[in-house]
Amino acid sequence: MAKVYSDEDVSLKPLEGKTLAVVGYGIQGRAQALNLRDSGLDVIVGVRRGKSWSLAEREGFQVHSVGDAVAKADVVLYLLPDMVQPDVWAREVEPNIGDGTVVNFAHGFTIHYGLIKPKKELDVVMVAPKAPGAAVREEYLRGRGVPALVAVYQDYSGMAKDFALAIAKGIGATRSGVIETTFAEETETDLIGEQNVLVGGLMELLMKGWETLVDMGYQPEVAYFEALNEAKLIMDLIWRYGIKGMLERVSVTARYGGLTVGPKVLDDGVKDRMRRYAERVVSGEFANEWVRTYKNNGGKLEELLRKVEEHPIEKVGNQVRKLVFGHEQK
Repeated sequence: MAKVYSDEDVSLKPLEGKTLAVVGYGIQGRAQALNLRDSGLDVIVGVRRGKSWSLAEREGFQVHSVGDAVAKADVVLYLLPDMVQPDVWAREVEPNIGDGTVVNFAHGFTIHYGLIKPKKELDVVMVAPKAPGAAVREEYLRGRGVPALVAVYQDYSGMAKDFALAIAKGIGATRSGVIETTFAEETETDLIGEQNVLVGGLMELLMKGWETLVDMGYQPEVAYFEALNEAKLIMDLIWRYGIKGMLERVSVTARYGGLTVGPKVLDDGVKDRMRRYAERVVSGEFANEWVRTYKNNGGKLEELLRKVEEHPIEKVGNQVRKLVFGHEQK
């Protein structure tokens, strides 16, 4: 069984009296900076001048360039987007970071695939909230927290795990529960889950389900409700009650049809293909492909996004969302 840490298992003491620099003030960076400050810790922000700088100042933080923030910090929360991280690290972090500094990542991608190679005189840890930044803040304000994964990549001080757990407590994650993992496991499962299920698999399942209904002559709007709109209601039930709990809360007809037909549509051939593409993540093939695409100005990604935007399901969806919400949702 996985090791799970709760609020009563963890102390903020390793961070008391230390300066924490949150690098990046996007959705995740802002949420974590605010939560850590509200937990009584000394937090500064490191960003480039612009909207994020102004917002952080308005919200009461001392704001510095990335390099200056890193130089002042005992603990750095490195919360920039994956593909931005290596360049900023080389230009602004590496020349300014002191020996013994704790560096925390929210995702292991750049460390696991060697895009960043920190010097050995650093503690390198990860606290990965399992929710978007908005939820990290909202749940904290409700007196709750979102679960997180915690890992140690490099333990220079001998206290790296204590620092990581304290950060998790500071952002509210231990209120819900923190699971110990590794950089490799977090990174690979995150990518595999996104590709096979959460983004790629789910998106294709919904679109192909809609296409099947439309190809059979059913109205596109009715097909949208059946193949996509109601999917949220089913996922909400699964999220709250589990798969069996969902089945107990749908009609008996839906229960029987789902249990008998679902495994025939998504059979072991699907699982075999999932495994094939999961292996690309483990081998680093996907990471190499994505880095090349990003360095090529993301042209392939933009092309793929345009294809989704032009798919008929999006046009129908815009019309349906106007009916449901009273205006188009984007």
